[in-house]
Amino acid sequence: MKYVIRILALLILIALCSGLYCSYTDEHKELGEKLIGFSVLGTVLFLMPIFIYYSWKGKKFSDYTLTKENLDKMREKGIDKF
Repeated sequence: MKYVIRILALLILIALCSGLYCSYTDEHKELGEKLIGFSVLGTVLFLMPIFIYYSWKGKKFSDYTLTKENLDKMREKGIDKF
């Protein structure tokens, strides 16, 4: 899965750089703007959900929230900033 994320990120980065380069030329300005738009759209619709799913797979959401049990664990460990 991490290879899919890396390849997709690389393709989106190449499309974004190509779009930026094309947008600075007068002949291909419309193509450059379309490439920039599609790369942003691809990042939002494909890359970010896959990355979030891959990074949060197998983790419990309750471990990262401030519940009463987690606050008690922090106080037992000596973290009294809260």
